[in-house]
Amino acid sequence: MIKTKKKDKWIKLICGASNEDIVAIEDLCAIYTAAGIDYIDVAAEESIVQAAKKGIEWAKDIFKNSPGLMISISDGNDIHFRKAKFDPLKCPPHCPRPCEKVCPTFAIDNSGIKESKCYGCGRCINSCPLNLISEYEYNLSKDDLASTLHKIKPDAVEIHTEINRIDSFTKVVSIIKSSQTKLEKISISCGLNQSVKKWQEPEDLLKALWERYEILNELNIPLIWQLDGRPMSGDLAPTTSRDTVKLFERIGSHLPPGLIQLAGGTNEKTHEFLKSNNLPDGIAFGSSARKIMQPLIEFANKNNKRLYDYPEKMALAINKAQKFLEPWKMS
Repeated sequence: MIKTKKKDKWIKLICGASNEDIVAIEDLCAIYTAAGIDYIDVAAEESIVQAAKKGIEWAKDIFKNSPGLMISISDGNDIHFRKAKFDPLKCPPHCPRPCEKVCPTFAIDNSGIKESKCYGCGRCINSCPLNLISEYEYNLSKDDLASTLHKIKPDAVEIHTEINRIDSFTKVVSIIKSSQTKLEKISISCGLNQSVKKWQEPEDLLKALWERYEILNELNIPLIWQLDGRPMSGDLAPTTSRDTVKLFERIGSHLPPGLIQLAGGTNEKTHEFLKSNNLPDGIAFGSSARKIMQPLIEFANKNNKRLYDYPEKMALAINKAQKFLEPWKMS
């Protein structure tokens, strides 16, 4: 197993495993590349990756930063690979539309849910008083992983898995190995909090991760163990960080060799919940990092432009991103 050299705390931007909002992704990648992000995680689809690369290249030319590009894949059903839907014709005419109010990406209007803007957070599902909203699986990498890897040639991959899916996980790793894709890192997200039962049995979690370590070890690629506290909830409240931090403090010291990355519920307050003598190797920001940029991106999008077509607003966005990342850059 390659030992990863310790350095400044690593930071990843999660654009969303089912997020197809190409305009927003391009802007987000430009903003956070300029702010000094280390990796950017996007859906495993060629057009989305091209949009991410375009944003990265814009910032790279000016700010000389060059983050690695990671794609999210899965060995089975996962909440990160879903979207929401409903039939707007079934909505009552005077509905106060709570779904529209809770949507963080402005994906909902009178015509329903814009599929490309939905990343499956699920908030609208619970908000509907008539239970008209449902979810469906949306996995862009499911059909032909080998072909996807050859086309995209990512710097890294994140494998979303579950405790009892060892056989399907083994198959995914076999495909990665046979594809001969040169990867800098492999990240593992094991759905550690997707049910209360799993949270109450840390020995089962650790057993699952060590089993995966034994499978991955032969690849001789540095590993990242991503601890998801509360998936896709970091923009809801500062306290969502607590679940993530508790998970890290409970099992972090027993994880297999590799980097430890916090995710799921992470936001600008996560650093305050951690003990200064016990920090993870890195952190991943998803909804919280995207939410603070969404109004600016929407402004540019309504005018059929990218945010970096507006230098003053782009400078404001980059400044926001730098302040957001500052606690981790200073760690």
